[in-house]
Amino acid sequence: MTMTQRLTARAQLAASRLAERGRQRAERGDVPGWVLITLMTAGLVTALWVVAKDQLVSLFQSALSSVKA
Repeated sequence: MTMTQRLTARAQLAASRLAERGRQRAERGDVPGWVLITLMTAGLVTALWVVAKDQLVSLFQSALSSVKA
């Protein structure tokens, strides 16, 4: 094997390793983004519950009573 062939083989190996690392990172997903979305959703539900608790309870009870009848 000539020196050029060895260098070419090493370059190809390095390129394939870098490509594999890129694929592994891409498959991990955006965990912090999903955590932020989950926390924001929980915050919105909590804020809505604090503001409209009485109306939501009454709406739920009337929905259940209409199903029972």
